[in-house]
Amino acid sequence: VQVVESGGGLVQAGGSLRLSCTASGLTFSAYHMGWFRQAPGKEREGVSYISWSGGTTYYADSVKGRFTISRDNAKNTLYLQMNSVKPEDTAMYYCAADRIWDRIRKYPTTRLEYWGQGTQVTVSA
Repeated sequence: VQVVESGGGLVQAGGSLRLSCTASGLTFSAYHMGWFRQAPGKEREGVSYISWSGGTTYYADSVKGRFTISRDNAKNTLYLQMNSVKPEDTAMYYCAADRIWDRIRKYPTTRLEYWGQGTQVTVSA
């Protein structure tokens, strides 16, 4: 199984960025997916989650109204559209896959099945 994130980079505050995550070696449409981030010196936290069908989504309060999660099961790809970014959004962003919705929802108290290596997002003031 391979999970690969892309789309990170340097962006000015107020700008936009779209992250992508492509998974192979698994039945993508059977997995719930999530975006997570870890800033220097901080614990990794959940940002946004989406169910296998796309019918259920979750956003952390810190990104609600600014970020949008989506998926294309035909392309085995997960997306995170980041708008109105802030310097505090600076972090390494990871995507993860799990067949059990509660395991994603209850992160970080749970261990998720598959993780990518991350893509760095840096927001300048």
